[in-house]
Amino acid sequence: MNILTQIINSSYCSIDSSSFLFHRTVVFGTRSRGLEPWMIALLTVLLLTVVSVTIGVLAHLLVSGQNIEYYHGTFKISVLRVNSNSGQNSTYRLKDLREMSENLVDEIFIDSALNKHYIKNQVVRMTPEEDGVKADIIMVFQFPSTEQRALVKKKILSILNQKIRNTRALPINASSVQVNAMSSSTGKLTVQACCGKRVVPLVVNRIMSGDIAAKAAWPWQASLQRNNIHQCGATLISNTWLITAAHCFMNNANPRQWTVSFGTTINPPLMKRNVRRIIVHERYRSPAREYDIAVVQFSPRITFTDDIRRVCLPEASAAFQPNSTAYITGFGALFYGGESQNNLREAKLKIISDDVCKQPHVYGHDIKSGMFCAGYLEGIYDACRGDSGGPLVVKDLKDTWYLIGIVSWGDNCGQKNKPGVYTKVAYYRNWITSKTGL
Repeated sequence: MNILTQIINSSYCSIDSSSFLFHRTVVFGTRSRGLEPWMIALLTVLLLTVVSVTIGVLAHLLVSGQNIEYYHGTFKISVLRVNSNSGQNSTYRLKDLREMSENLVDEIFIDSALNKHYIKNQVVRMTPEEDGVKADIIMVFQFPSTEQRALVKKKILSILNQKIRNTRALPINASSVQVNAMSSSTGKLTVQACCGKRVVPLVVNRIMSGDIAAKAAWPWQASLQRNNIHQCGATLISNTWLITAAHCFMNNANPRQWTVSFGTTINPPLMKRNVRRIIVHERYRSPAREYDIAVVQFSPRITFTDDIRRVCLPEASAAFQPNSTAYITGFGALFYGGESQNNLREAKLKIISDDVCKQPHVYGHDIKSGMFCAGYLEGIYDACRGDSGGPLVVKDLKDTWYLIGIVSWGDNCGQKNKPGVYTKVAYYRNWITSKTGL
């Protein structure tokens, strides 16, 4: 629930309880003086009408009198090196700096004179420079429409300057802090363009049970189609690029014969695009399962919305611990030998360690570098035919989602000791950059 809704609801509750308590007292009191029942009913209706109109007017004033405003701030983090657990120097990961910056700005404004106006912030870019890292951040506030934006900008800048000088959380150069107002449309689009953000709460069920994903739940999910028939899943990583499995193009890699659709249903699609380029990893050779990764460029480019948004890519050095929770989505079959489904489905899985996955009764030596397992050794929860190329994602503490795996292969669907095997995205991170620039 956002702040505006909370204000309206709290106003409604306070007016509702006090007014009705008062009106009931009046009604019961007048009845003892001999008022006719029809007069009591008329008074009640009139009083209820007054209350309803009052609530409506207050709600209108609250809504019309408050503006959501966006401000673009920048600052430079001047020191990058910290002591690692091994005692040797190592650099911060950009992902860590992003989270630390967002946490810092949260703390600054929650503990400030603008506390009641502050909504959230989001780092939209971290740019490495010679003497540090530049952070671009969008700050979202709610102010009365009468508030002058120039004065608000000065307040925000003053608070940032004052708090940053006194913080030890990050070594920020206070003189580098800048703030500029943004138009509502530009601010909203900028926030929407950020990777790994979704607008619906996380409620995940099972793919193979047939439960359906909520609208806009997984806005980076795509369907790769040939002759308008779903072939593979894919993941949106920019406004023109997808990432998927190489084996999806084993029989046909002609981009003119492929299209991509977005949304939680294949038919009707929320949006459709033509495939422009298909780049399969140079070392992929079927039927071998290594290097099972491809990137796909489509056109025209898309505009990000709540329903269509890119996922974040992990850094090449990223590692994800065994038994961590991950989520898979796809349009694949509900059982081995079944047909692909029209509705997007979802499942919660666990990352399985290489030591377990490489055991002889699981996959043994078939698990190579660049692969990992996820699911359950007990079976049941798994990807299946038609899910190939689709995303396996995890979220961090700031509810930002990262693509860590691509549905690659497995023995049957949901079989005991045969979990799904995924292409490890971090392992191919530099290859992805070399092909897409991302």
